Amino acid sequence: MNSFVHFNHKKTTNSLTKNTMTPILKSKIIEVCDKKIATKGEGVGISFYAFFKNKNDDPELLMEAAEWWIRTHQLDHFEKAMKVKALAHSS
Repeated sequence: MNSFVHFNHKKTTNSLTKNTMTPILKSKIIEVCDKKIATKGEGVGISFYAFFKNKNDDPELLMEAAEWWIRTHQLDHFEKAMKVKALAHSS
């Protein structure tokens, strides 16, 4: 008996995997990074959760940020805000 189970995973392609993002997310990332940098300095770290309230009030935008952060750029949980802002500008 073969206990190996094969799962057929389709890789989906969308605009997020092509290093692009919606203007809303781009603006939000740059704004939050600017505020963090202004208050804590250029070495401040940030995660994509920093762009959202503790309440999940915009799941689509949260998923877009996660895709951009994790799949597109393969960033660690915390990254320097300066780096994230530069990536957002280039997206």
